Amino acid sequence: MHLRTIIALLENNPYVVILVLDFSKAFDRVRHSAVLEKYSRLTIPDNIYNWLVIFQDHSHCTRFGSEVSGLKIITASIVQGSAIGPVSYVVAASDLHPVSGANFMSKADDTYYLVIPADTDNIHSCHSELSNIENWALNNNL
Repeated sequence: MHLRTIIALLENNPYVVILVLDFSKAFDRVRHSAVLEKYSRLTIPDNIYNWLVIFQDHSHCTRFGSEVSGLKIITASIVQGSAIGPVSYVVAASDLHPVSGANFMSKADDTYYLVIPADTDNIHSCHSELSNIENWALNNNL
């Protein structure tokens, strides 16, 4: 959130509420199915979408000495260090918006800033905003 936006809001409001949310291990927890469903809503060529589906297909095994575990399918994570990783997280987070049009939200990596101006009609939206974020986080495995 830009400091100028907050200062501008303080010109017309006695105070503003700023909620800073940081989702721990966000890149590790995003479900493949959720991000692919969000990619499917975008107008991208089918061959790009199909490549994204294949790119999300990962499995893992562990080797310790001469022992090797069985393969486990990985159903959540965004590959960090890849060119598509940051874009995939932006797509995954693209549907988190404030409930009230008077509130402002900005994102930086896995941190979200929600600014709620304290006018008399809007200050009571804190609870609904937090409920909305909680529901979004649960739906997105965060």
